[in-house]
Order: sequence, then structure tokens, then C-alpha cells
Amino acid sequence: MSAEQRFLLLLILVGGLATVLGLVSRRARMLPYPVVLALAGVVVGLLPGTPLPRIGGDILLIAFVPGLVFEAALTLDLAELRRRLLPVGLLVTVGVALTVVLIGALTHLLVGFSWADGMLLGAILAATDPIAVVTLLRRIKAPAGLASILEGESLLNDGTGVAVFAAVLGTIIGGSPSFGDASLRFLLLTVGGAVVGLAVGFLGLALLRFAEDASLEILATMTIAYGSYLVADILHASGIVAVVVAGIVVARYGASLGKLHGPQLLGFWNLLAFVLNAILFILVGAALPASTLLPVAGLVIVSFLIMLLTRAIPVYGLLQLAHWRTPPIPWRWRHLTFWAGLRGALAVALALSVAATPGVDSRVSVVAYGVVLLSLVVQGGLISPVTRLLRIETAS
Repeated sequence: MSAEQRFLLLLILVGGLATVLGLVSRRARMLPYPVVLALAGVVVGLLPGTPLPRIGGDILLIAFVPGLVFEAALTLDLAELRRRLLPVGLLVTVGVALTVVLIGALTHLLVGFSWADGMLLGAILAATDPIAVVTLLRRIKAPAGLASILEGESLLNDGTGVAVFAAVLGTIIGGSPSFGDASLRFLLLTVGGAVVGLAVGFLGLALLRFAEDASLEILATMTIAYGSYLVADILHASGIVAVVVAGIVVARYGASLGKLHGPQLLGFWNLLAFVLNAILFILVGAALPASTLLPVAGLVIVSFLIMLLTRAIPVYGLLQLAHWRTPPIPWRWRHLTFWAGLRGALAVALALSVAATPGVDSRVSVVAYGVVLLSLVVQGGLISPVTRLLRIETAS
């Protein structure tokens, strides 16, 4: 079988598996679709002679993440996000910083990682990925404010979390890890990515102005999504921040051009996000043989519990601060926001990207991968009963 035939076989197998699992997930409502996909990927990865390749973190980032992030920005309810800007802003800035520092400190003290490796693990696990939760909330018609907090946090902390990760990794590779060096790198990455995102976003709007049909709008928005990431990456800025900013610019000002509202454009991005998620979660599940987790199973469990603890502190603390200056945030929403802080494909991509990096403890990538799997299985698997228990569909 030629390389081209193997690639086509891979696409057919992944597409067929994702379709079958989608049907299973609809009947077994206790398990959200992304959780089923990830578990299937783990099983497939264990099969001898499996055709699924071990995809590197860099490929996952550049091929999948820009499209998923841009689709999330394009469909975000910006009006509702503005109403919830303070809690979301606190979660994606102070919350991310607290998560990185707390995970870093606790894994250093309890697990035995060095300070630098602990902070790197914290940066990998800083970004949340509540795809399964948001899908469920849309299905049960949950309050728009709650969905906005979860979606807004997930979208924006993709940018801040990856920027923190790149900053911490850069200072480790530089040979002299320090808080000051990492902070400077974070500032440069974030500002650079935001500038690139603004530039590409507004250039893309100029291109969209002349698009007269849906097919040209689709091509233009795809160029904006992947072009912003590529330009920022070439300039050593944060590609994810660039995609987030470009997506928000297009979503905010595209409407004034009479664009972005056609069913074909939004239908394309919804379909693309679905396909990317299906393929990505299967590949993520098969990213590392599950047998590699056995020697560090204890570290994975302790790190997962640390991650849950460090999620609780910023969620309950920061949302209580935001409660006094924004529309009320019911306690039911806070409980679900805590439990919905799943870690997903982005964290695995970051973990895989440092699997063989000199100066980084080899256990960091494996522990991070194990924590993500536990997060998907435990938090994702229980999200439906937790949502029913909190009566989210009736909360206001």
C-alpha cells in the first residue's frame, strides 16, 4: 500500500469511526461526544498494527487549533460576552496566572518536579477546553450568560495559556529559568500576537468587503484564521493570541459589512469544527500509548487532584469578586464553571510538543497527557449528571 493510499485509509477510518461513535454518543447521553472520541482513540492506539500515526504537538497546533479557535470566535455571542466581561477577564488573566503558579508550586512540593518543570506543567494545564460542556448547554438551552462565561473563558485563555506556556518553555530552554524572564517573554508574545491578529483581522475585513458570495467568504475567513497563526508564528509571537484577536475583529466588524450571517458560511465553519474535533480527539487519544502512563500513574492522580484544587480557588474566589460589579452569577453557575474546567486537545498538543525537549523533565508530557485523559473521563463523563443535579436548564 502506497503512502497516498495509507493516508486515504486513515481519513476513511477516522471518519467512519467518528460517525459510528457519534451515533453511540447520541444513544448513550451520559457520555459526551468528545469523551467517547478520546476513549476510542486510547483503545485504537493500543491495538497492534494500528494505522493511526503518532502526531506531534506542533502538527496538532498548526493544523487543528487555528480552525477551532477561529470558529469559536466567529460564533461567540459578543453582546452577552460584554455583559460578562469582568468575570471572564478575571478568569483568563488572574485565573490563568493563579493556576500556573499553584500547580507549579504544589507539583514541586508534592510530586517532586523542579520549580521550572512544575510551572511548565501548570502552563500546559492552564487552558480549559469545555467543548463537551458547551455542546450540552446548547442542547438543553441553558442560560446565555453561563454559556458566555464558559465559551469566553475557553476562547480567551487559549491565548493567555499558550502564551504563558511559550514564555515558561523559552526561559527553560534559555538555560536560566526566572520569573522576570518568563514575564518579559509572555508580554512580548501576547502583545506581538495581538498586533498580528489586529492587522490580519482588519486586512481580512478589507478582503471580505469584496466577497460577493459565500464561497469567497469561506476562503477569506480560512485565510484569516490560518494566516494570522502563520504570520505570528514566523514572527515568534503567539499564534493562538493572533487567531483569537483576528476572529473577534472579524466577528465584531464583519456584521457591519453585511457579511458572516449567511447560512453557508456559518454552516461550513460548524461542519469544519465538528470534523476537526472528531479527528483531533481520536488522534489525541492515540497520541501516547496508555502503557506509558502506568509507571507514573500515582503522579498523574496526584496532579489531577491538584488541578481540581487549583481550579476551585480562582473560580470561586474571582467569580465572587466579579459578583458585585456585574449581572448576578448564581452559585449553580459557579459550581458548573468549576466542574466544566476540562482540559482537552490543546493541553495534549502542548504536552507532546515538549516530549523530547532538552532541559524538560520527560515525565512532564506524560503526566500532562494522563491528567487530560482523567479530566475528560471523570469531569466530562459526569457532566450530564452534574448539570441535572444543579438544574442548570432551570437556573436563571
